[in-house]
Amino acid sequence: MYSHMLTWMMKVVLVVCSLLRLSSPQSPAPEGVLNCCEGDVLFLVDSSGSVTSYEHARMLSFLSELLLPFSLGKDQVRVGLLQVGTKPRLEFGFDRYITQNGLQGALKNIRPLRGDTNTVDALKMAKEWVLQPRTPDGARESLPRVLVWLTDGIKPGDVIGPMAELRQQGVAVLVVSTGHSNYKVLREVVTPPVENHLHFVDLDDMSIITKDLRDAIIEIIRAERLYIQDVSTNSASLHWRPVLSGLPGYYEIRFGQVHTGGGGSGGGTGTSPSIGGSQYQRLTQPAESNSIKLTGLKPDTTYSVNLIPESNELTFNTLSTTFKTKPEVVSPAVVTISDSGQTSVRVSWGPLQPETVTSYYIEYSALPRGNLQVITLDQTQNSTVLRNLQPDTTYLVTVTARHASGKEKAMSVKVCTQEVTPGLADLQLTTVGSDSVQVDWKGSVGGLRGYWLTWEARQSSATGQRSSFYLPPNSLSTRLMHLPPFARVCVSPIYRTARGDGLCCTAQFHSDALGYGFQS
Repeated sequence: MYSHMLTWMMKVVLVVCSLLRLSSPQSPAPEGVLNCCEGDVLFLVDSSGSVTSYEHARMLSFLSELLLPFSLGKDQVRVGLLQVGTKPRLEFGFDRYITQNGLQGALKNIRPLRGDTNTVDALKMAKEWVLQPRTPDGARESLPRVLVWLTDGIKPGDVIGPMAELRQQGVAVLVVSTGHSNYKVLREVVTPPVENHLHFVDLDDMSIITKDLRDAIIEIIRAERLYIQDVSTNSASLHWRPVLSGLPGYYEIRFGQVHTGGGGSGGGTGTSPSIGGSQYQRLTQPAESNSIKLTGLKPDTTYSVNLIPESNELTFNTLSTTFKTKPEVVSPAVVTISDSGQTSVRVSWGPLQPETVTSYYIEYSALPRGNLQVITLDQTQNSTVLRNLQPDTTYLVTVTARHASGKEKAMSVKVCTQEVTPGLADLQLTTVGSDSVQVDWKGSVGGLRGYWLTWEARQSSATGQRSSFYLPPNSLSTRLMHLPPFARVCVSPIYRTARGDGLCCTAQFHSDALGYGFQS
């Protein structure tokens, strides 16, 4: 009697332990998962006749633990579940559950379908759901999509083609198999890397892959929720996704210098970066806000920012990022030259800093030993025109800023004025015979490098006839022979840097000759 009762009590204990194992309290959300991600995850769960009730319950318990840490709903993670049987069934779609309580309750109430392992039809349904527009306005269209297939590996069916179509549409495919068959097929259907996206595990040991599978999903659907824009020497704009929208609460922003070195920028969720000691500033923003401008920063300094969403209804992780302000730019940092003429140029500089600069003075002189000239300007000007310069001359121009601190900063550039290029003074054509002309002209002597003479046929019967040639600077005449009727003759003076304005005349004679030439 006693032995029989002891045996009965041991069985009860074993049953209770087994039940506790299946329905043990969920562990707290792992750090860094809440508020980490945005995307759609569809689970394809095998519940055909080859899967026992115990195995089915273990799969759902595994999913419960896997999904518990995620924040659900709009602008977060959306979850759907489709069961595989003779007639596959969608247990719930992406918009069904927006809270963990609802999702966890649904997972406990799902019953297996039994029947055949009709994975092919299940994938057709999965394709319709996972590829459907996320919202009427397509706002989620660019977000990542994941299909996680839980199978016992027995008779998976012809799944290679349908899975390939999903991958081509941008769906990441992950597989968990509780059996040890059909490795080649399963390996082919998953999205690389295979070592992260294909798991073979005994049914009773599924918990050992929970973190690895969750990390793989997070890697695909991780959302950049905190980022920095418009960084300057003393300010930066902090932006985030309004995860508190529609909830009571506020955002707490803490930022301060990072004294442990390092620079650059980064972002993410999870452990808050170190802000030097207690030297940080604290700001708050309402729940509907999604940005704030951080001011009063120091140049060339690395800052750490923590964003803490506070709400009585939901718990969110602290978001964090680091950034580095730009180095201080002291005027003048750049000097440019424009509108260069023969006797004047415009000098410009920047950046304009009237709050720190008291005045600018501009020094300029002709190289190598010209007289130094100085212009003084107030702090509101960033350009001036230098006048009465010598043509075709190189000048050294120095812009110096006098700062309120007593410091001065200078920057110098070289500038060249344009050469004086007088045009041709006179041009005359004298007919010589029936097809030749004597060309005479008057030109300037100073800086002249020669002349450029061109003639061109103007009548349609001789269209295309044209000739050009160079003449030395001491030439003031030449003879052109065998010109077509009404040929246009032009002469231009040539200088070191440019060609001066020329003159043109038309030869007034009649000729049927087609040959042409010239004679000096």
